[in-house]
Amino acid sequence: MARPRKWRKVCCLPESNKFGPLDSPAEAENQVNMTIDEYETIRLIDLEGFTQEECAMQMNVARSTVQGIYIDARKKLAESLVNGKILTIEGGEYRLCEGLGNGCGRGCHRHRRGRHATDDKNRSD
Repeated sequence: MARPRKWRKVCCLPESNKFGPLDSPAEAENQVNMTIDEYETIRLIDLEGFTQEECAMQMNVARSTVQGIYIDARKKLAESLVNGKILTIEGGEYRLCEGLGNGCGRGCHRHRRGRHATDDKNRSD
């Protein structure tokens, strides 16, 4: 029997989900797709200063899972920057948190922004 899927808790969606060179064609081979959970590890570890252990607790997954997600996310960032590819952020295995007081900690940005209609949906692409 397969192990049930454990959704990664994400506190906020990116305000912008497409980055890259302005003169780049939008062809599939010229794009890199980063998932929302990969974005969340970059946000928590690199921007908020979390350790991988703290990030894992925030996202409600194992530290080894965070490590793998983080490695993949950094490779995608590097590919976009070094090779001049468009980086899009979408999809992944995640659920949006409900805000502070419901298991979220110091890295939660959900309480700082107005809620969007799409925030109320559980995400999975």
